[in-house]
Amino acid sequence: MAYDLQLAEKIRNHLSGIPGLKVEEKKMFRGLCFMVNGKMCVNVSGENIMCRFDPELLEVIAERNGFGPMIMKGKQLNGYCYVHPVGYKSKKDFDYWMKLCLDFNKKAKASRK
Repeated sequence: MAYDLQLAEKIRNHLSGIPGLKVEEKKMFRGLCFMVNGKMCVNVSGENIMCRFDPELLEVIAERNGFGPMIMKGKQLNGYCYVHPVGYKSKKDFDYWMKLCLDFNKKAKASRK
């Protein structure tokens, strides 16, 4: 499945406006991953945003409009979710999800190379 190019551009523009971030783009999970400072931060998957967040915030985040759990091989992945378009349509909501990902990125561990 192809990913939403306009959404990718929106994320790209958002991240490029934040000083001090080293952003790399990689194709993965059948979408486009934005690596921030060497760590997976946020992805575009189809028309959804795939967020990486602090797993301790799951209960609060799961109540947000557009939230969808990330399920792989029948298991829900802690610290990852999908956000459907209804959940990021407004600038305020989009900024919320981006801040959520960037806040966790500061303390997230980089994957092994």
